[in-house]
Amino acid sequence: MDSVRIDKWLWAARFFKTRSLATQAVEAGKVRLGEERIKPARNIRPGDKLRIENESGLFDVVVVELSDKRGPAAVAQGLYAETPESAARRVAAAEQKRWFHEPADSIKGRPTKRDRRLLDRQ
Repeated sequence: MDSVRIDKWLWAARFFKTRSLATQAVEAGKVRLGEERIKPARNIRPGDKLRIENESGLFDVVVVELSDKRGPAAVAQGLYAETPESAARRVAAAEQKRWFHEPADSIKGRPTKRDRRLLDRQ
């Protein structure tokens, strides 16, 4: 296998739960190859540098292996190598989140009148 579609690879590498979520993220510009926006049908090869933004954070990774099939998490982690700067940035963000809890994180969607009053008290 020389190349694989970016949306299939993102799904196989477990950055997104479904392939359609991976496709939507690529179309929204949350996945970049180098510094350029790409389309979901774009083929990637080993050695390509990707910047991936998902609900877990921002990842800078280098493609190590290709796969278009989703497997166990241990296998998925072998498909890419995260840069040290990216790992340090994510650890720092997790530490910040641990010390400062955003009150609005506990509310899903638009706050109700009661939620708004609780937020104002804090």
